[in-house]
Amino acid sequence: MRLSRRALLAAGGATASAVLTTGPAGAARTGAAEEEPIDDFDVLLGRAEALLTGGAFDPSDPDFAAGVAALDGAAGALWDTLDRTAGRTALWPDLAPLTEPGNFGQSYTRLRTLAVAWATPGTALSGSGETADVLLGALRFAHDTAYHPSARETGNWWFWEIGAPRALMDCCVLLRERLPAADLADYLAVVDRFCPDADRRTNSPTLPETGANRTDKAVIVALRGLLGTNADKMASARDALSDVRDAGRNSLFRYTTSGDGFYEDGSFVQHSVVAYTGSYGTVLLGGAAWLLSLLAGSAWAVTDPAVSVMYEAVERSFVPVIFDGLMMDAVRGRAVSRERAGDHRDGAAAVAAILLLATGAPAGPAERWRALVKGWLTRNRTTPFTSLATLPQLALAKAVLADGEVRPAPRTTGCSVFADMDRVVHRRPGWACTLSLSSKRISAYEAGNGENLHGWYTGDGMTYLYDGDDLGQYNDGFWPTVDPYRLPGTTVDTRPREDLGTGAGTSTYRPPNAVAGGAALDGRYGAAAMELIGAPGSSLRARKAWFLFDNTVVALGAGITSDGGHPVETVVENRNLGADGRHRLLVDGVPCPGTGAPERARWAHIEGVGGYVLPGGAALRSLREERTGSWRAIDTGADTGGSTDPVTRRYLTLWLDHGPSPDGADYAYVLLPGASAAATAVWSASRPVRVLANDTTAQAVEDRRTGLTAVHFWTAGTAAGITASGPATVLVRRRGARVSVAVADPGRTGASVTVGLPFTVRGVVEADDTVGLVPGRRPSLTVAVGGSRGHTHRAELVR
Repeated sequence: MRLSRRALLAAGGATASAVLTTGPAGAARTGAAEEEPIDDFDVLLGRAEALLTGGAFDPSDPDFAAGVAALDGAAGALWDTLDRTAGRTALWPDLAPLTEPGNFGQSYTRLRTLAVAWATPGTALSGSGETADVLLGALRFAHDTAYHPSARETGNWWFWEIGAPRALMDCCVLLRERLPAADLADYLAVVDRFCPDADRRTNSPTLPETGANRTDKAVIVALRGLLGTNADKMASARDALSDVRDAGRNSLFRYTTSGDGFYEDGSFVQHSVVAYTGSYGTVLLGGAAWLLSLLAGSAWAVTDPAVSVMYEAVERSFVPVIFDGLMMDAVRGRAVSRERAGDHRDGAAAVAAILLLATGAPAGPAERWRALVKGWLTRNRTTPFTSLATLPQLALAKAVLADGEVRPAPRTTGCSVFADMDRVVHRRPGWACTLSLSSKRISAYEAGNGENLHGWYTGDGMTYLYDGDDLGQYNDGFWPTVDPYRLPGTTVDTRPREDLGTGAGTSTYRPPNAVAGGAALDGRYGAAAMELIGAPGSSLRARKAWFLFDNTVVALGAGITSDGGHPVETVVENRNLGADGRHRLLVDGVPCPGTGAPERARWAHIEGVGGYVLPGGAALRSLREERTGSWRAIDTGADTGGSTDPVTRRYLTLWLDHGPSPDGADYAYVLLPGASAAATAVWSASRPVRVLANDTTAQAVEDRRTGLTAVHFWTAGTAAGITASGPATVLVRRRGARVSVAVADPGRTGASVTVGLPFTVRGVVEADDTVGLVPGRRPSLTVAVGGSRGHTHRAELVR
């Protein structure tokens, strides 16, 4: 099927691709006066089709040819295996019986792929009458056999209320000119049964939909409204974004302070307790951008001024966790176990959502986003965006890459403490370090529906080190092959664990500790801490802290105690070397084969990765090994389950062994990302960053180069000359006559904390209204931390 000339002109000027490259808002202004909003359902259906297929483009254009070929290949494989016989019991042999929710849900998704190929120029199925007839018959078969209004929800609710209806409505949009009226009526009826609105969970009518689920359902209701020419449904979809029904309580355009949604500090939470920017957050952003674009300039356009929250979320929530186009795994939840949804693919989805949102955003932020995206796409040669993007996404990216006025932005730098989701991201020009923490507020992991079976320790302080020259570290078979008991940055007892999430539904685990988080100073430096309390069945306890500076990450541990009899280890590094990696390991300048434990190592270096310093020396154990696993071993989900094909990768692991039942053990190590072996040796000898305290009262370091001292106080005490009246994270930086101070209470246990400084302070230059100063030779700051949810309080002082 092809768009009519009328639809093309009204939807986006000369071609439907204008919907994607210049934005529907601009297109609508071109085609109609602003006081005459579009209320023509056919016009908006044409726009919806363009958003699904990429609109009008030349399939011979090299920029689109690869996308067309990829679509053609995927559709061709599905077409060849589709059962078209009269006596069929399923549409595909591997999705039988069709009555299983996962099977009919995936069947609709496959039918959508075929419908997109049919509606896209250049594919083998494009415009084929036979293909259209087969698709219409398949849709009817799926309806009569499995997905109809009289069916009862079983299994995973998502297939019934989101997955199947969205794919079904997309198919109806693409096939609408051939779709019999009676069939369309039946399909609209089934959507009315399982997704009548975006406000409530259909199988639990008292449960309001939130976050990404609300967005998904709003899109479904809008498409149902267009296909059924139902203005009330269109208004319902629009109003669901703002949650008009419940006075904005679950609006997508508001900052939340608990539960699901965007937080003002940039955090994004879904399922109440899971850090999920990179999965559900991306779905929310993409769905909102899609619906804003679909409705722009129409009688149902979104006019809620609070939509600016969505624009702010791009810069607060997404930009810090996208590294050269990939999405950081620390915010992808159980999606890390999905073979077909690696960090590059989820990153590409976020990039596409940002570009689509930019088509209707104010000029200032839209220009910044395009520059950021151009930087990401031009730097990422490991997994090019063009190899992952759909045709609509390619259209958006091509417009940016071809625009000579858009200059690629450099990598984002700075330190972000996402207190509301227990994540810390520290970014420097060539690398980034991300900490995945957990507490009684934020889950250590999410599993369920057969996903993330070995995610036990992903929230126990896992430390992700991103290198601009090694963008494949976590995307190249990492999760099925890494030793899940030796994730970098974690302190773990090695007792055997059972697979997680093997039953229906999702499960989370929130440890009972209060402390997880930290403080950031000047947007450049950070300190973080986590009280580690082992999962049920483990007696492991530890106090862990990280200090994040210009070219240095210092990791400290104290009070490591366990009586379980299992060896306890702190993992300094567990680097994926790829299928053939032979990276050289030096320990104190001597080549090491990768298996051993020098009695008193002071530093180590992994070729192409960086340096590792052990202040005072420690017995550093190392292991070079080849590990084989499969994606199926960590994900058996109905629509996400991986293959059983063996995956083999080489690893180089460095760790500190605390013995089987440590009592008050500690550790200290320093990461020097990207440093050469020579630079690592010099750093170890000169120690520009010193450890000043490492016990169960306080952990502290001093960077003499920058005048920065950072302390995490577990209790009231003194460290590095700084005092605290109670638990707090404190950073102090002296620069001439100026002193910058940042204070947070990541445990959220106190109403206020008093911090004493070991030098004279004459007064305040500026400070948050929660900070009070008593100046003098022994000055003190009183910080009202109560109710601030672990966020940082700042003051600029003068000596």
